[in-house]
Formats: sequence, C-alpha cells, structure tokens
Amino acid sequence: MEEKYVTLAHGAGGSQTNELIDRVFKAHFANPDFTGDDAAVLTPGSGKIAFSTDGFIVSPWEFPGGNIGKLSICGTVNDLACMGAKPKYLSCAFVIEEGFPLDKLEEIAAAMEKTAAEAGVRIVAGDTKVAGKGQVDNIFITTTGIGEIMPGVRTSGTAAKPGDAVIVTGDVGRHGCTILLARNEFGIEADVTSDCAPLWGAVEEMFKVTKDIHVIRDATRGGVGTVLYEIAGQSQVGIRIDSAAVPVADGVKGVCGMLGMEPLYLACEGRLVVFAPKSEAEALVARLRTLPYSGEAAIIGEVVADPVGKVVLTTEIGAQTMLPPPGGELLPRIC
Repeated sequence: MEEKYVTLAHGAGGSQTNELIDRVFKAHFANPDFTGDDAAVLTPGSGKIAFSTDGFIVSPWEFPGGNIGKLSICGTVNDLACMGAKPKYLSCAFVIEEGFPLDKLEEIAAAMEKTAAEAGVRIVAGDTKVAGKGQVDNIFITTTGIGEIMPGVRTSGTAAKPGDAVIVTGDVGRHGCTILLARNEFGIEADVTSDCAPLWGAVEEMFKVTKDIHVIRDATRGGVGTVLYEIAGQSQVGIRIDSAAVPVADGVKGVCGMLGMEPLYLACEGRLVVFAPKSEAEALVARLRTLPYSGEAAIIGEVVADPVGKVVLTTEIGAQTMLPPPGGELLPRIC
C-alpha cells in the first residue's frame, strides 16, 4: 500500500528517504544543475554575487494566496533582488514533522517549482529531515540563494539621501493580515489574500528605467514601518511619510480598524520599499504600475535631513506625528 504520510523512516537515509526524494523533490525540482551528489557544481558569474539564506516556519503553512513552499522561494529570491542581483541558484532544506501528509508535501513542492520557474531561478541542492511528532509545527523550510549583481548597481540600507523619494510597490500589510485571519483567533472574516510574489522582474524593470536607485528593501517581518526605521537609522536621515498616500486594501483597513493595528507594521511578502532621487521617482512608479505585482505602486514620502533616525507621519487631516518605533512583539508573528 502506498504511504500517505511522512514517517520517521523517510528521514532515516535509507530506501524510503530515496523514494521520498524521487517522488516529491526530484520530480518537481529537476533541472540541469539539480544534483543527487553532496553538493551542486555551478558555473560562477563574471561579476559580483549576492548570497542570502532565510528560514520559514509560518503557521498555518497554507494560507489564501500561497503556502510555505511559495513563500520560501519568494523570500530568498526577493532578498537577492533587493541587492540588484538576478537570482540564479537556490538550495532548500526541509524539516518535516512525522505524520505530515505526503500529498500536502507534494503541493508545497509544486508551489516551489512554479514560483522558481516564474522567478527564473534553479533549485540545485537540498536536504530533508523528519522530526518526531510535536518537535516541529508541520514543516519548516530553509532556502539559501545565490544571485548575480547587475553591472553598475549598488543598493544599501546606508545609501538613502535627503531628497530621495520613498516608493512602495503596492498596497501594504496584506500578508500579515492574511496570516492573522487564517489563524481564526478573532472570528473575523474578510476578503484578504496574501501578496506573496517573486519580485526580481519588478527590480529588473526599475533598473531599466535608472541605475540611480539607492535602497531597495522587501517589507517582510515588521512591514513597511520597520523598514523605514531601519533605513533611517542605517543612513542617519529622517523620513517623512504621507499617510494618505500609503495604499492599503479595504479589507486590511477594516481588520486594522477593528483590532487597532497599524497597516504599516503588518508584514508584506510581495512589496518593496524603494528609495531613489525624486527626479526618477515618477518614471519608476509609472513602470512599476505596468507590472503584475505592482499596479498600485505609489510615492509615499521623502527623505529629509532631520530628525535623524525618526519617521514622521503626516495624517489624513494634515497633522504631523511621530510614527511609533517598532518594538516588542510585532503581531501577528509570521515566522
């Protein structure tokens, strides 16, 4: 009888391990660089590379708009893209709880296959471990990526300058709101779907408009607000944001209104925060709005010299207030 669940034997290194790899991972990840050896042998690029790793322990592992597999590809691909690097190769490591359904594992692998193909990246190596019941929450994935940095590109959190415009590539807070609702802890129903998406295509198009982009950061854990404070601190500048210019989906607004949450601090998984000279900002936004995941791109503020390390918010009635610095446990906890 065909097994329906992951067992400890699947992680023991014997025939059942090989069967699992062949059935799930090799079936979905096969490409000319995919290896069954101890390490992938790759062709290096001619310039600088970016290298990143990230762990994914999202609960629930499946949510409207994606699952942990899609998220694991998007997260690392987007980290590379923020450095101006075309994603080339990924490795992935799985820690799977004993008893996890094999058909659900295949769904996760299929989502990874589809997302990697869209991002133009190859999964070349990996590892699988099976943990005892209760040792992990269903499944954890760690992905490591290598990307080739485009010539003439340099982005850094230390590079924001007074006079830069602050751009977001779409409406904010949807992923964090989606995870919060998926846990069904508040009994709230709302039509909210995660923005989880691979963003190399958007970054590549921005650099076709101009190479004069100072900072790109994906607004994941802690959302856009946390990114703004990080950049203000790293670059030793101030940031002013117009709250009326920040795009927020109606469903997210409604949930935040009921729970007293700030959309700027809800996680995104398909949104970038971009700092570029004001002279380039309108052209960047115009290009972004033609692309699949950034139709609501907007200029939401500017970089100023003072107050250093602070983010000032202009409210919808024209008052100015300090955006509270992020601290403590940011909710919902997404990883």
